[in-house]
Amino acid sequence: MRVLVLCSLLALAVAWPGHNVQSDGAGVTTAKKQQDINHLLDKIYEKLQYPDLVHAATNFDPAADRSLYSDGGAAVLHLLDELRDHNTLKQHHWFSLFNPRQRQEALLLFDVLIHCKTWAGFVNNAAYFRERMNEGQFVYALYVAVIHSEVTPHVVLPPLYEVTPHLFTTDEVIQKAYTAKMTQTPGTFDMQFTGTKKNRESWVAYFGEDIGMNTHHVTWHMDLPFWWNDIYGHHIDRKGELFFWAHHQLTARFDSERLSNWLDPVDELHWEDVIEEGFAPHTSYKYGGQFPARPDKIHFEDVDGVARVRDLVIVERRIRDAIAHGYITDREGHKINILNDQGIDVLGDIIESSAYSLNAQYYGSLHNTAHIILGRQGDPHGKFNMPPGVMEHFETATRDPSFFRLHKYIDSIFKEHKDSLTPYSKEDLEFPGVVVDRISIDGQLKTFFEEFEFSLKNAVDQSDNVEDVDISAKVKRLNHHDFAYNIDIINNNHKDVLATIRIFLCPRKDLNGIDFTWDEGRWHCIELDKFWEKLGVGENHVLRESQESSVTVPDSLSLDTLQRKADTAVRRGEELDLHDHERSCGIPSRMLLPKGQPNGMEFLLVVAVTDGGQDTEGEGDVGVSHAHCGVRGQPFPDKRPMGYPLDRRIPDKRVFIETPNIESILVRVYHDPAEH
Repeated sequence: MRVLVLCSLLALAVAWPGHNVQSDGAGVTTAKKQQDINHLLDKIYEKLQYPDLVHAATNFDPAADRSLYSDGGAAVLHLLDELRDHNTLKQHHWFSLFNPRQRQEALLLFDVLIHCKTWAGFVNNAAYFRERMNEGQFVYALYVAVIHSEVTPHVVLPPLYEVTPHLFTTDEVIQKAYTAKMTQTPGTFDMQFTGTKKNRESWVAYFGEDIGMNTHHVTWHMDLPFWWNDIYGHHIDRKGELFFWAHHQLTARFDSERLSNWLDPVDELHWEDVIEEGFAPHTSYKYGGQFPARPDKIHFEDVDGVARVRDLVIVERRIRDAIAHGYITDREGHKINILNDQGIDVLGDIIESSAYSLNAQYYGSLHNTAHIILGRQGDPHGKFNMPPGVMEHFETATRDPSFFRLHKYIDSIFKEHKDSLTPYSKEDLEFPGVVVDRISIDGQLKTFFEEFEFSLKNAVDQSDNVEDVDISAKVKRLNHHDFAYNIDIINNNHKDVLATIRIFLCPRKDLNGIDFTWDEGRWHCIELDKFWEKLGVGENHVLRESQESSVTVPDSLSLDTLQRKADTAVRRGEELDLHDHERSCGIPSRMLLPKGQPNGMEFLLVVAVTDGGQDTEGEGDVGVSHAHCGVRGQPFPDKRPMGYPLDRRIPDKRVFIETPNIESILVRVYHDPAEH
């Protein structure tokens, strides 16, 4: 018996984060950090089950050693005071980032974690507060802290659709998962997209309800949170412009999906008009009831205690007036010129509105308030005490067709600004001495639907009396065959040059089969890739694989896979290399292409080769998905405006056609409905 107890104590000591780790964090491997994060997020609605974390949650005193924190413990003392006074959201309750008080509490925990100087301090605090704070707040704070903390490089976050699957899964599937566990019958359950054939919006539900696209959207808002303050350690470069570009691209992609399904591009919403499309999410909170539905053709109503519709109209008018005048007015009354490449960044911060807004009091918070108003239209006066709608969660927002109507509306404001700028001249676009000679595609641009399975083990409650069984959801998702670009470029200069290669896919025709003009079509263009290439003197052949795109990320590793890899590495004393999966912010690589049509849908493939010596920050290529998400803690690697050279008006197409470093070819994107 004594031997058994001694062995147990030794095992606990080895697992305890601070046992063989110096106070400065030396000796903690990435594998151990990954294992700790896996364990912290496993069964998030249950008590911790891993001995080292249970020990920390029980015995660690967050305020005992304030040298653990770069702020001297100010944040942790604040959070402990709030917990002691019972001022925080209780467990087993819904959490929404758009609720100001709930967000403030989540950020108190983030504040603690981001100021931890060592891994031991980070993981001990995480374990301690996991057992005492609301689960949704904990997950949000931990995810954002891992993304931004200096003590968590190379740690991969498990996919949120497995950590909090109820936000990504329909009621029917969750119910089947519970039944499977209670009857001890393993099962995989088909998850259908919402809507029926009577609802035309259901034809494109595969896009807005894709769990990879949902993950990209929520991760983008974690990589670039609207509440971010530079006191957390770094400035987010061109954050407002990234807000514009990432959401503009989501909207452009959605329009291409609609055209692929013989639907008109999405209409922008109007505050004085009805909301055409209702939405029934068929999804429930883990605790708090169902997400509210919204019927068709309802008029916007004020949301009691939150926002009035007329306030949004006033804010919109102020922003459009600023665009018309060419300047915004900051908090001190200074006029800030926006008739330049930096204007879009200023406007993005104002429209979102982020903490970077130069005058939030005057220009308001158009985007964030609109999300709340749309989310509450099912119960705007609180008559039925409904929880927040899907638009009040970044995980679920793209499921609602009104998300794309909202962003088409916001996109129209950005377009008004872009259209106010002077169009590029041939001199603005040229790369002297460089000619794009030929473009071709290796492989067919062909899409298909495949089945994807993900675990539901965190969807059901734990029970000492009922064993876990294998339960998962299966959903159809869009994918495409691999392809590659062949680009022949002639460098007529007498020396090697660095080139930025920009690739766009632009729908050629509208729903009626009428060709878009260059000026109409450029706003619908999808950015496929952007990369840097050294061009030697004379002829150059550039081969670029589709999976190398700087716009996309690969599939997330499942929680089970992360646990298996981390546990094996820790047990063997090996390092863990998961660098391909360190980032979730980016379009899923399988969704690089729009769906297309069985007989082929015509697109224009535009390749612009521009002067990398003038375009780049540093060495150019940064090896991560940066086009929509930037690079954490670093300048955006491309000095040009996002979307360049298609971001400004094109009153004369000859400027593009006659510029030798820009070329285009006609391609077709095919869809095979029979392939799986």
